[in-house]
Amino acid sequence: MIDEKYRDAVPLLEKAVPLIEKTGVKIVELRDRFARIVMPFEPNINHIGIMYGGSLFILAEFSGGVIYYVSFDTTKFYPIVKEVSIRYRRPATTDVTLEVSLEPGEVEMIQQAAQKEGKKDWTMDLELKDAHGEVCSIVHGTWQLRRFPENTQ
Repeated sequence: MIDEKYRDAVPLLEKAVPLIEKTGVKIVELRDRFARIVMPFEPNINHIGIMYGGSLFILAEFSGGVIYYVSFDTTKFYPIVKEVSIRYRRPATTDVTLEVSLEPGEVEMIQQAAQKEGKKDWTMDLELKDAHGEVCSIVHGTWQLRRFPENTQ
């Protein structure tokens, strides 16, 4: 389920931040403007036998970098996270999956604004679901696309 043009990027994305890599997070589907990412239950179990809240947060925050990679021109722009809030709705006792996507028109608008202004925010509302399809956490985040300084044209 990984588009051939992104096959080599998956291990790089999963290992880009050593702390994230230690969670065992896996990108299981990747194509233009879409990703499905799984946070495994183990090793992310806390002291009461449910998934650690920090791991759920990592899954949500990580998704911004993954969707950036399959949506924006990585030679002209880079992402940063500005703000992420998470609401824990129910304990996660299985692997947790997150699907993230952007619409083509939204991507184009964000890129054009970032090219012109040097940066542009985008927001995403995300649902983290357990293996039964139940929503464990709801996330609202703001990421920012920034133009590399040498790309001012």
